[in-house]
Amino acid sequence: MRSTTIGLVMMNDARPHVYKANNEENMSVLRQWAEVIKKRLVNFDGSSPEVVIGSETITSVRVAQKVGEELSRANCKQVIMCYNVWNFPYLVWPFLNSLGRDVPVLSLSNNNGKYPGNVGLLATDGALRQAGFRTHRIVGDINDEATQQKVIDWLRASQAYTTMKNEVFGLYGGHSMGMETGFYHLTQNIKTFGTTAYQIDQLQLVKTMENEVDEKEVEKGFKWFSELLGDRILYDGKMLTPDTLKNQIRLYLAMKIVNEREGFDFCGLKGQRELTEYVCLGDIPEMLLNDPYDWNGPKEPTVCATEADANAALTMQILKYISGGYPTLFMDVRIYHPEKDVWDLCNSGNHSSFYAAYSRNAEDNFKKITLHPALEYYFKAGGASVEFNAGPAELTFARLGLWDGKPYMVIVKGESLDLPDDERKALNEQTDPTWPHVHARLECSFDEFLNVFPANHIQAVVGDKVEALKYYCEIAGIKPIILGPRGRSQIDPIWDILK
Repeated sequence: MRSTTIGLVMMNDARPHVYKANNEENMSVLRQWAEVIKKRLVNFDGSSPEVVIGSETITSVRVAQKVGEELSRANCKQVIMCYNVWNFPYLVWPFLNSLGRDVPVLSLSNNNGKYPGNVGLLATDGALRQAGFRTHRIVGDINDEATQQKVIDWLRASQAYTTMKNEVFGLYGGHSMGMETGFYHLTQNIKTFGTTAYQIDQLQLVKTMENEVDEKEVEKGFKWFSELLGDRILYDGKMLTPDTLKNQIRLYLAMKIVNEREGFDFCGLKGQRELTEYVCLGDIPEMLLNDPYDWNGPKEPTVCATEADANAALTMQILKYISGGYPTLFMDVRIYHPEKDVWDLCNSGNHSSFYAAYSRNAEDNFKKITLHPALEYYFKAGGASVEFNAGPAELTFARLGLWDGKPYMVIVKGESLDLPDDERKALNEQTDPTWPHVHARLECSFDEFLNVFPANHIQAVVGDKVEALKYYCEIAGIKPIILGPRGRSQIDPIWDILK
């Protein structure tokens, strides 16, 4: 998975008799934090980002410039400024000006009375905030689990932000059916996320299907589905046939080809109505792109948003990086059952099959999957709809939106429920039983959700990522709206308090 380099530096006293006495211990603290980060910041694919330690503690203007230039040459895109003792605050400027003033900054200190790192932190970080820098502060013992988790959450957020600043969103066909909450607002998104978009007509995908896709790969994919699902591919001789399923596989392969050729890091597929009425339904290719595997083995999930919902795609890409590369979910906010306090979140397509059983092996997840004929009423070109119920798990739900042109993110902790089979079936029959479903309980009321949620699509990822998302929003300069008890206990950063 793509990531950006992390810089670690120690701010120190400028008096020679002081820093000569504490240098060894201070460098040891830096090395300890580097080990904590390498051990805990492990991605879904087993990779870890690079961590670069400043060669000296910062004790003078020339050392500050030297260390800043070291980290700049190492291409560090975020920095943790450590405080283990009192330091001289003004030295932050030659350091940060040499590294680059646009990097996210975490100020990290011990909580020690004898060597007051937190005093140095408040003095130095206070200087940064006086000048309008959005910084974050963490104070705690290096061996404390909660302190370590805060640092990891901040790094996940920072890496999501700094990685996406150099990415391109592949927009196939434009926003679907006039859904304006999914429109890609180019200037706003470049200013906020650093992420641009390139729009390609869906005709390019059709021509790639016809002229560039390797038919041997199509047959391999078809064999893979057939062996994994057997009679759970419910061919009907009209909407779902071997040919219509193979056409969906061709579309997946075509999207992979164009994504690679154009350098797209994530994408969205319009689908309706051109593809769904004249080519095929996008459910299979969207699922496969978001999955961590296909018939050729493990792969990195590529975020793909159905109906080319750009704010969904951006949210999913953030969730992917926040989680360390896990597959993400895209769902319709379909129906709320007040008597059960259960949301049924379902839509045609885009649920990664990973969520059926949360396994890295396709065989485990596909045991719970059935392919149904596409609904002719909506999808005249045919193909397969993917049906399964997401397994029970802790999930974090999120969605980017705009209020009067200003971006914000709604965040809420929740879970996918393990309901009895008869109850699941009864709930699914009230919407569409041939589509994938997440039966969710959110840590907020229906009215609270309805009051602020920005769109008809909601995104999610496995695990508790609320704090990391809050850090992300604050780094990016967008408003996090955290629902439920977690939101009511949050403290706004100074830049929001003073608005």
